[in-house]
Amino acid sequence: MANKHTIILIQTSQNRATRTFMDYESISQAMDGICGLYERKLKELNPAIRNITYDIADLYNFIDGLADMSALVYDHSIQGYLPYDREWIKQRTFHHLKKLAH
Repeated sequence: MANKHTIILIQTSQNRATRTFMDYESISQAMDGICGLYERKLKELNPAIRNITYDIADLYNFIDGLADMSALVYDHSIQGYLPYDREWIKQRTFHHLKKLAH
């Protein structure tokens, strides 16, 4: 599943104008992108702190705090995109970060 084009759909608030997307060449890159999005938000909220750390629960709270987040992952066998929900994204980010830690 590593090299499957992935589109992350995000809505940051109830305002429909906050809908946006990020697209990546792989699921792994998409999970990096989600972590990067959270890290940028942390830096924005804490500009004076040079080294910001967080744990998986903090990342999950960020994901859950969004109005909506889902993923579309390209599946070559059907030549189309399969939808995945926020829980799948949280599971994938956990496994992705776990791999990076080892």
